[in-house]
Amino acid sequence: MSGAAPKKKLTSLWLIIALAVAPVAASYLAYYFWPPAGTVNHGELLDPRPLPDQQLTLADGAPFRLSRLRGKWVLVSVDSGRCDALCERKLTYMRQLRLTQGKEMERVERAWLISDGTAPRDETVAPYRGTWLVRAAGAGLVERFPAPRAPTDHIYVIDPLGNLMMRFPRDPDPRRMIKDLARLLKASRIG
Repeated sequence: MSGAAPKKKLTSLWLIIALAVAPVAASYLAYYFWPPAGTVNHGELLDPRPLPDQQLTLADGAPFRLSRLRGKWVLVSVDSGRCDALCERKLTYMRQLRLTQGKEMERVERAWLISDGTAPRDETVAPYRGTWLVRAAGAGLVERFPAPRAPTDHIYVIDPLGNLMMRFPRDPDPRRMIKDLARLLKASRIG
């Protein structure tokens, strides 16, 4: 009888160890043999980086600082003042992306960082009223927007704290952009 008790205790110990190790082993098996499908977001998350709050000017010559937009989510396009077809498509996406947020659209701003000395034409700007036209040439700000090729390829997102945190691909899927922004607005307690 005395030999059975230690054997029973040893079996119980091994059972407890097996129960503790089983979830860890199962998670490793699941991860390596059935890898996750990927991310849910369409835009590429960037390491959040604060943007400098330097003195800039708007296209009309008025002084401007990015801190003026703090507390809002900001969609940003970096483009020449000449605004080619890609530039116009990005401005359209930004306008529509904001409008699709319904009652939450007041939490979203749009900014066009003009990367050269060219002034945008009135007929180019007219359909995008409400977009901040910011002269950024020579200010060193454009270089803060990371891109595999060029910042002009992307639409960027700045969070309400002034951190650059996401970029959309060159030819984004507008429906997936809408979902990304809606998720950000829903999850955010600020902005």
